[in-house]
Amino acid sequence: MDALLILAGLLLFLTALVWLVLRAFDTSLLWGWGSLIPPVTLLFVLGNWSKARTPVFLAGLAAGTVVVGLAQMAAKDPERVAEIFSLNWLQPEQPAGDLRIHLSGEFNGQRFAPQQAELIDGTLTLREGQDFYASRELIIRLPEQPTGAVSLDVLPQDLPPLPVIELSWLLPEQDLPEARRITHGYSLHLQLEPVAPNKLTGDFHLVLPARFKTSLRGRLELYTDRLRYREGKLDARHDSRETLSKVIEDYLQRRFRTSQVELAPLPPVGFSGNSLALNVAVRVQGQALQLPVQMEKNPERGWMVSDDRFPPLSAPLADKPPAAGEPSAVLAAQAAGARASDRRVQFSLERLLRQPDDYQNLMIRVRSERGSTAEGRFAGINPAGKLVIRQNLGAGEVSFNLRPDEVVRIELLEP
Repeated sequence: MDALLILAGLLLFLTALVWLVLRAFDTSLLWGWGSLIPPVTLLFVLGNWSKARTPVFLAGLAAGTVVVGLAQMAAKDPERVAEIFSLNWLQPEQPAGDLRIHLSGEFNGQRFAPQQAELIDGTLTLREGQDFYASRELIIRLPEQPTGAVSLDVLPQDLPPLPVIELSWLLPEQDLPEARRITHGYSLHLQLEPVAPNKLTGDFHLVLPARFKTSLRGRLELYTDRLRYREGKLDARHDSRETLSKVIEDYLQRRFRTSQVELAPLPPVGFSGNSLALNVAVRVQGQALQLPVQMEKNPERGWMVSDDRFPPLSAPLADKPPAAGEPSAVLAAQAAGARASDRRVQFSLERLLRQPDDYQNLMIRVRSERGSTAEGRFAGINPAGKLVIRQNLGAGEVSFNLRPDEVVRIELLEP
């Protein structure tokens, strides 16, 4: 209704303007051509009020209709009004990254234009907004991560267990987003085909029960991991642990002159700066090593290992076993000494409570009796006797406070 009022007001205003110009031409040819220029139009209204008053009254009525329409729209969707007055809609539409997402319909009764789309670890996520909390976010939790093509059809009469649908949105006046969870009674159609190197593309249709005001359909393209590619090559400018792993793995292959490098998963890291100091666990030709790696981010090349001077890996040297005294053997000896002082070996909750200072700012993972998992850096024990764990989420930080009697499992993730 608000959009119709605005449209009717604009059409009425255009009619009044045309009527005013015709009245000016009826007065004289000079006034007619001059009224096409706004300042002259105002002079015509002031000097010929008897002829201009009816179109002017109509223009005033039109302006009132537009104001009423905008007021109603602002009450329901202030973001949309702000977008109208920002005039960003006059600029050509920019693609959402390098993903082609063409969805129509509504999300909680509003337009939905996701900029991020991914299907990782069995979770399909469509996210609109670049802030810490998404403006609108749709999550579909599948039973497992599919391999290859994805074909899925769910009907309202189907019985659980089914993929779980989660909706969340953040209104301008809110600090935290609202969320809804739907386990059944919806329609879902996914028909996605793999596209090299790490994308899926195809049809997407989702219709939730009427009370959720959500119905989306169209073509969807999404990522299957957190790597990005540019002209067929890894884009090292993208901030993700997967990007760092690929860069470090390539560095170690060239450093030790072998392709037999198995890098352990990296711990959670923050990307607030342009440098990182990591301690990575790796197996080189079956030999376990613990190596310090200093990373830096170049504006053009992206993430790279500092002082990397090793040439590309050549085929004749690819699997040559390291001789005694070569860097890998020396590092193995260093790693043996490091393992002797590895605090993970005898780590326990009791030891953490007795000596919290020994584990300050180290990465730990805690599982509570309610089944939730908290992973982050140990920040000590607060005056209430609770474990404090801080997790860096890129755009901000979240803090977990857990009582020791709530903890059913605790792991130290760093030596």
